[in-house]
Amino acid sequence: MSRAINQQARIQYSVHPPSRFLVSHQAKLLPDWSCPARSMLIVLQPCNCDLLERTLITEAQKRELRRQFFQFGYAIAAQIKRLGYTVAIFDPRTGLPLLSRPGALRLDDVAIVRAALGYQSIHRHGCAVVIHPLWGGAVYPSTLVSSIEPVLLEQILTRIEAGGEALRDG
Repeated sequence: MSRAINQQARIQYSVHPPSRFLVSHQAKLLPDWSCPARSMLIVLQPCNCDLLERTLITEAQKRELRRQFFQFGYAIAAQIKRLGYTVAIFDPRTGLPLLSRPGALRLDDVAIVRAALGYQSIHRHGCAVVIHPLWGGAVYPSTLVSSIEPVLLEQILTRIEAGGEALRDG
């Protein structure tokens, strides 16, 4: 399921079962996890500029969107942990998990978006960039992985959305 949350912030998110890559390589991505990953949350944020070129403006935009994702991700992670499940927020810049010890592999958010949503991507300046159907190359992808069932993750997201907790500034 894919939907927008917080129309002012204009983000898109979708909940999915874990990708084949995540299932196959979970021990190398999340070595401390003793439970299987059951859900992935993909968060897409539009940028004020196209990310196909590397400039000071695009780098500043990516830093801000990364910060916003962490704020949103930690709010979701707190709810997931309260229910007794395991969760990892993957740093979009490094591909390494936060809240869990990193493993030998890194998660590629762009590859996750391609596999789960079917969006195209393009490689520029050593980086892969998602090509969003509405936002083009002006999109910043992020991923959260959890042992919680997708339906429960959807319920958490609905509560957060209703409470206005998503992506507040500051």
